[in-house]
Amino acid sequence: MSYADLAGRTALVTGAASGMGAATARALAAHGVRVVLTARRAERLTALAAELEAAGGRALAVAADVTDADAVRAAADRAHDAFGRVDLVVAAAGVMLPNPIAAGRADEWRRMIDTNLTGALNVIGALTPDLVAAAADGAPADVVTVSSIGAHIPFADYAVYGATKAALTYLAQSLRTEFGPRDVRVTNIEPGLTDSELAGHVDNAALAGQLDGMADAFGTLAADDIADLVTYTVSRPRHVNLRQIVALPTRQA
Repeated sequence: MSYADLAGRTALVTGAASGMGAATARALAAHGVRVVLTARRAERLTALAAELEAAGGRALAVAADVTDADAVRAAADRAHDAFGRVDLVVAAAGVMLPNPIAAGRADEWRRMIDTNLTGALNVIGALTPDLVAAAADGAPADVVTVSSIGAHIPFADYAVYGATKAALTYLAQSLRTEFGPRDVRVTNIEPGLTDSELAGHVDNAALAGQLDGMADAFGTLAADDIADLVTYTVSRPRHVNLRQIVALPTRQA
């Protein structure tokens, strides 16, 4: 099976306004996948959709907050209207807000749980009927979750972030017991240090400096590196499920 076999599939990518989500959308569109771009920042999505269309791809920008189940269902409806059934879901939306538990930042805890875990559940739940139907028709059907190496390697002051990513990794593992017998594949990707906007969300100056120091010491993956992994994974024969991928900069490994 080659990447060319991706042509004609329809993907919904969350977190598509920047970073790994945007890079994945570009990579999939380059291989003929119809891409539904979902994130909160409408102007970014519109610009990316125009870029992909200008390059010969097909894209639809749908501004939606993944934490809002109604908005996610509306996005799925718009995807159906434009492209029909969705057979590929890439849950790349995420936020990283590290602080000590003692800081009591319940606002940040809620935001990470709502985005990193509940957001993925909202999207997967809305599109499960599509995925199951595609697989029943003999077509490939995929869920790809973007977790983090923090899912199983603890870092001081990242307890809640790590917990949400551990939950996402476990969710993917458990989903395979439900989806695998229906021929729907589930892949969980755990990147290490990756150049993205996540670091820009950090409001703790000491921790932001720590991240910069780690990047200087180890180097970082590019968002395109993760996009390439997603594209490779979902282009395998439908009976092959690459279930778990840990991707780290070589010096971090």
